[in-house]
Amino acid sequence: MKPIAILGVLLIAIGVAGLLIANISFTEKTVVVDAGPLKITADQERTLPIPSIAGVIAVVIGAGLLLYGRKASG
Repeated sequence: MKPIAILGVLLIAIGVAGLLIANISFTEKTVVVDAGPLKITADQERTLPIPSIAGVIAVVIGAGLLLYGRKASG
């Protein structure tokens, strides 16, 4: 399999995962008070939304690369 076809399959997989997972949540430590030797931190939950159009674009581009890779090898 050509590298361009492998990239196409990878983009399709990432696009499908992006369509299935609506957003990514992670916890971030932030410094609330920094007064000399005293540091107070707090955990802050952050959510990063994944637009569904990004997943669709990744699937379409991946399919195009996959078809191009198959056509170029034949």
